[in-house]
Amino acid sequence: MRKRITKVTTKTGDDGTTAMADGSRVSKSEARINCIGEVDELNSLIGYLRSVDSSAKYDLSLMRIQNCLFDIGGSLSLGTDQSISQEEILYLEKEINILNGSLPELENFILPGGSPASSLAQYARSVCRRCERSLVKLKEEIKIEDNKLVYLNRLSDLMFVIGRCLNRDAGIEENFWNQS
Repeated sequence: MRKRITKVTTKTGDDGTTAMADGSRVSKSEARINCIGEVDELNSLIGYLRSVDSSAKYDLSLMRIQNCLFDIGGSLSLGTDQSISQEEILYLEKEINILNGSLPELENFILPGGSPASSLAQYARSVCRRCERSLVKLKEEIKIEDNKLVYLNRLSDLMFVIGRCLNRDAGIEENFWNQS
């Protein structure tokens, strides 16, 4: 396998630009770079969730998701499509259905909180939604693979369901929105 990172500090970004996978340099304020950064933030947050959830019950799924997020970021950097297969979307849908089937039906909105792991899953859900919004905005400028958007949409749903499961697993009751 070819080495991709040989040096961490290059000083080439000191001028406010960054290198794309094809070697070109673009402004760090570019919409595509913003999307890549937000996907990276989401990936880091999911890694943090993995470290906080001592049960490791969701670890393999979360690691698989982290790899897909790297694929999305790499694809955005390369300017290519087909980073997310239909199989990965179906995997998320299957996980959502399995986990959600074990939870009580919702009758109202849930307030994020409860266990630290559940709170992190809900935070990851909201960051995922931000990634999705940024990608939709980017799609107004350049061609974006539809599966990237579908994947992020499903992923936010899965993070919501995992958050609910983590509270259930910790024996913590959900707090519902008390509409005033």
